[in-house]
Amino acid sequence: METEGLLSLWKGIFGDHDGFWELFLDTAFQPTHCRIITREGQLAAVLYWFEVSCEDQKMAYLYAVATHPDFRNRGLCRALMADTEAHLTRLGYTGVLLVPEKESLRGMYEKMGYETCTSVTEFTCDAGEENVPLRAIGPEEYAILRRKFLPEGGVVQEGENLGFLAQQAQLYAGEDFLLAAYQEEDTLHAMELLGNAEAAPGILRMLNCQTGRFRTPGKEKPFAMFKPLTPTAPTPKYFGFAFD
Repeated sequence: METEGLLSLWKGIFGDHDGFWELFLDTAFQPTHCRIITREGQLAAVLYWFEVSCEDQKMAYLYAVATHPDFRNRGLCRALMADTEAHLTRLGYTGVLLVPEKESLRGMYEKMGYETCTSVTEFTCDAGEENVPLRAIGPEEYAILRRKFLPEGGVVQEGENLGFLAQQAQLYAGEDFLLAAYQEEDTLHAMELLGNAEAAPGILRMLNCQTGRFRTPGKEKPFAMFKPLTPTAPTPKYFGFAFD
């Protein structure tokens, strides 16, 4: 599969720089996990997926679903989604997850049979007075520990998904928490904090950050959406890492 057209559409829709795309190609891209529609000799619509699991059942996390502006309002996204779902069913996937890029898209996906299945809590705080000990870890150890910290019904995200995340964020373990985060100057952006959320101020102190924004399991903000592909597919109750 030629990646030039994929890059052009990705940049046009999502605005990421070439370095991000190169990182994606090196760590996460699999041609067999990408579906496209062409029209008039051009790439008209595309989506990608990572393999994930929930309660030991194989599922797909769809991301970067995009339609070229010249081909919108022709039903291509719906057609591509339906074709991909049929393809995934043949491959033995039992369900499909996605996280809408914008809340305004949630209604569109509902019309395709997706329902919001998980939520998160996001909060900001300042650094505390005392350090909370933590240590940097690699993706393999993070994957092992994450399975222990996942809430009941949590989605396991490993392989390319976790490998790609590890190139964009630092992974940490504490006595009673697990953290994936990146820093921008003196601000910490926690993509996922599992376990003891009250450790957040001490984490900031330990990492020499003044403020932080944390995402944890919770009930405040609708997050992932789910569509079962088989009648027995379990509905996920927590989903952590998303392209947002």
